Amino acid sequence: MTVILMSRSEIDRMTVLRDLAEERIRVSEAATLMGVGRRQVFRLAKAFRRRGPAALASRRRGKPSNRAYPAVLRTEVIGIIRERYADFGPTLAGEKLAELHGIHLGRETIRQWMMAAGLWKDRRQRLRPVHQPRYRRDCVGELIQIDGSHHWWFETRGPQCTLLVYIDDATSRLMHLRFVETESTFDYFEATRAYLERYGKPIAFYSDKHAVFRVSKKDAAGGDGMTQFGRALHALNIDIICANSSQAKGRVERANGTLQDRLVKEMRLRGIDTVAAGNAFLSMFMADYNARFAKAPFEERDLHRPLTGEDDLDDAFAWKEDRTLSKNLTLQYDQVLFILEPNAITRSLACKRVMVLDYPDGRLAIRHNGVDLPYRTFDKRQQVNQAAIVENKRLGPVLAYIAEKQKELDMSRSSKAPRRRGQRNHIFKVG
Repeated sequence: MTVILMSRSEIDRMTVLRDLAEERIRVSEAATLMGVGRRQVFRLAKAFRRRGPAALASRRRGKPSNRAYPAVLRTEVIGIIRERYADFGPTLAGEKLAELHGIHLGRETIRQWMMAAGLWKDRRQRLRPVHQPRYRRDCVGELIQIDGSHHWWFETRGPQCTLLVYIDDATSRLMHLRFVETESTFDYFEATRAYLERYGKPIAFYSDKHAVFRVSKKDAAGGDGMTQFGRALHALNIDIICANSSQAKGRVERANGTLQDRLVKEMRLRGIDTVAAGNAFLSMFMADYNARFAKAPFEERDLHRPLTGEDDLDDAFAWKEDRTLSKNLTLQYDQVLFILEPNAITRSLACKRVMVLDYPDGRLAIRHNGVDLPYRTFDKRQQVNQAAIVENKRLGPVLAYIAEKQKELDMSRSSKAPRRRGQRNHIFKVG
């Protein structure tokens, strides 16, 4: 069976010629219907009798136009646009090609080439996506939306900080609020632990694609593709879902807008200007907020699951990294050298993998197969070149140089270390 591709006008012409062959219409009427002369009607009718519908299909269909630009020119133009004008529209790109490169092309030609190369989208593709509302979850604890809102919560009275917001999807009820310096993994560890100890384990948390919740690097090497926060929730049998857009988690986004209005003004009336005072006030504010804005769930069931003896929150909410022991039973973490105490267990672990657990309160543990190993620290910053002999009159400059180097080590260490309580000048680890 042969398939013949025909346009709408070619199909209409075939219908007219079939009627002409069956003498339902005259030649003059066929010429009028097809918009051609009598001689062209006779030629088309003769070809239709010999070859059928294939005689009416254009022989140029599927072949490049005789007036098409050379493929070399198209490749050159796309290369120039991709290198220098990737964010230009077709009109402006055409102007620059003519002004700076001496290449004169029509705007529509450039537009079609850019669309084929993925450098431009047509009008329909550029329309803003429509985000339709979805129904709430049926029960409390089925889905908890979480987000961090960085804002001047204390206006000019205090520092800029972040408010971690936990809101129930079924009721729009504020479940937990906490002021922190910024969105870090350890801050989410502490806030989530407080949530679980109060309400139990929800079915799932719903977040954005912040690095705390999702590995953003597509080509990330090593690891299991799970962030530290995701690993903690997995250990507690709690799902984490990342929204593709802010509109998808609209309930917590709208709550952030309300909080940035009402909470800021309430704290202004009370003269609250510190993070500690703000956290102390949040429970009172949440009660009033929920009384005004919370909705009744579709079902009265609470799907929070109680914590059991198998849920080790200390172990779950710890920063965990694997390290390989050296032959001398040493490993390095946070720019500090750790030395395992030789005993019957540790002597057999040379060149094997162990896990370093960094707890939010600053405690550290080194573990292998569930057993905590004894260790001591050997901080490289305390090393002194014992062979150096310095004249007494030059001791001052040498000590100043050593102090400067130690300061540089402190700064480099704090920029890489996970945040602990009391640390300053740090960059928080996420993920």
